[in-house]
Amino acid sequence: METIYQNSTDFILLGLITHPTFPGLIFAVIFSIFVVAVTANVVMIMLIRVDSHLHTPMYFLLSHLSIMDTVYICITVPKMLQDLLSKEKTISFLGCALQIFLYLTLIGGEFFLLGLMAYDRFVAVCNPLRYPIIMNPKVCLFMVLGSWAGGSLDGFMLTPVTMSFPYCGSREINHFFCEIPAVLKLSCTDTSLYETLMYACCVLMLLIPISFISVSYTRILITVYHMSSAEGRRKAFTTCSSHIIVVSIFYGAAFYTNVLPHSYHTPEKDKVVSAFYTILTPMLNPLIYSLRNRDVATALRKVLRKHASSQRVRVRHVPEKY
Repeated sequence: METIYQNSTDFILLGLITHPTFPGLIFAVIFSIFVVAVTANVVMIMLIRVDSHLHTPMYFLLSHLSIMDTVYICITVPKMLQDLLSKEKTISFLGCALQIFLYLTLIGGEFFLLGLMAYDRFVAVCNPLRYPIIMNPKVCLFMVLGSWAGGSLDGFMLTPVTMSFPYCGSREINHFFCEIPAVLKLSCTDTSLYETLMYACCVLMLLIPISFISVSYTRILITVYHMSSAEGRRKAFTTCSSHIIVVSIFYGAAFYTNVLPHSYHTPEKDKVVSAFYTILTPMLNPLIYSLRNRDVATALRKVLRKHASSQRVRVRHVPEKY
């Protein structure tokens, strides 16, 4: 009964900066990033939905990446912003568990989806004539559902175990959200075996999509190397460049968090890296794809022109008052 009572007690999130000198400034910066991230991802989703030229396998997968990024940033940032303005920075036991589950599901889903998007790029460059056949709607749907299922499997495995430990000491989590390593530090039992198993699980979660990416881009590089046309090589590079940048950013932060030994970690470093891939990455992903993608830029211009012309027509039909 004592453990159940303890587990029902709220945790306290100390935040990104434990005692910020200018909380208002930090709030304004993070809120601006949050608004840009959500807006950019929603615009990307809408553009892909309304523009028929973007009804292709690549953009179907990209739209789901934007959905994941939108949900992903909404898991942590609103609570973080609330805590910056509030004296009570508490989160309930169930709220913490839900945050861990959603965070693991979304980050795992993005791992798998980015890996499968590398396969999509491989087919586009190495088998362009068979691309519509290989990347048919059923395959694309299977990729998306598989990514969500793989991520949720991670959440279902790790969340119950993490929250089953007794937390009988300090309730202060030295983080801005319930990330598992920060939560486990509050446990009054030995969690070393579980942390080792969790480390192995996270490495496996990284190795599977990284294998897809490595094999796909190795085949792409071989194909590009044998291309005689400079225009063909430029087109292949343009096709893959945005995905390579996003993968480098996302997996770079994930490698630090999940692969480097504990001796490389400090609470301050962990919070900075977590802020990078939970706050900045969801904003950067749609910007990278939109700024470096001619199709997306063209679709955005078409929507803006259509909106501007409809506004002009509306103004022209406003009756004059005498």
